[in-house]
Parts: sequence; structure tokens; C-alpha cells
Amino acid sequence: MNLYGYIPESVNEGTGLRAVLFISGCRHACPGCFSPDSWSFRAGEPFTEERQQQILYEVTAHPLLEGVTLCGGDPFFSAAECASWVRQLQAVRPDLTVWAYTGFVYEELVADPARAELFRLCDVIIDGPYIAAERDVSLAYRGSRNQRIIDVGATMASQTIVTMQMDAW
Repeated sequence: MNLYGYIPESVNEGTGLRAVLFISGCRHACPGCFSPDSWSFRAGEPFTEERQQQILYEVTAHPLLEGVTLCGGDPFFSAAECASWVRQLQAVRPDLTVWAYTGFVYEELVADPARAELFRLCDVIIDGPYIAAERDVSLAYRGSRNQRIIDVGATMASQTIVTMQMDAW
């Protein structure tokens, strides 16, 4: 797995102050994607054990972070590797929330064992491909109207999709 980018502090990819990991690789190829350079699974740098531990240390030592967001590419194309890193994070800082962006929809995530595992480790998932015709810059935390902000815990408890209503920008 490769890491396309890392932002130690951001307020754009979820609520509160968050660290953001951009995971390389995406096969959705959404027209109008803001980061087509991240589609290659070889883009960026190898997410070596050393680099994983370095970011894990930075994230867990940062007292003001509220969480971590996995972006891409699409982290669900590297679900097993991402899940491994998230489990390490949660072992040290269970108070941090985990958000993830994906072009897959909920139904596709839970149908695949590796993707379902990463889904369950997250607190919030923004699902669905970016659709340029449904672009809406007033939406909080997503680019097109078809994308949903899913409350993972509530969805798992109720066995039906529970979306979060976020204020517009």
C-alpha cells in the first residue's frame, strides 16, 4: 500500500481538528475527481511499517486532534492494510474518531469481508462516487448530493443506514 499524502492538521475532512491520510489507489475513476493523480496504486510513497509508526506516533501524541480521516484514492481498495493501521491507532487512542471517504456505497462495503471490517472500525463513512452533475459546494464534507455521511455505530445497531445531517458550509 502507498500513502499519497498526509496532513497532520485539517478541518476540512470531518468534524474538529483531524489528521488526514490519503491512501493511493482508486479504480472508480470518477469524472471530475479532485485528485486523479491519487488513482495509481504506486502514487506517493510506500506506507512502510516505519512510516506507519511515525504517523501513528504523531497522531497519538497530538493533544488537540479529534480524529483521523482516511481519504484517497480510496482507502477501501486497501481495506485490510488500512484496518490494520486503524486498529493500532484505536489501541492507543480510542478517543479519536475515524472517518473515511469512499466511492463504494454502503451495500458494497458490507458485502466484502475486508471492506466490512474497515467499515466497522470507522465512526463515519462518506460513501458513494463523486458525480459531477450532482456537485454541490454548499454540502458539508462531501462533493456531490448522492454521497451520504453514514453514522457507522447507529447503522450497525439499527441494521439500516443512518445518515448524519451536517450543516452546510
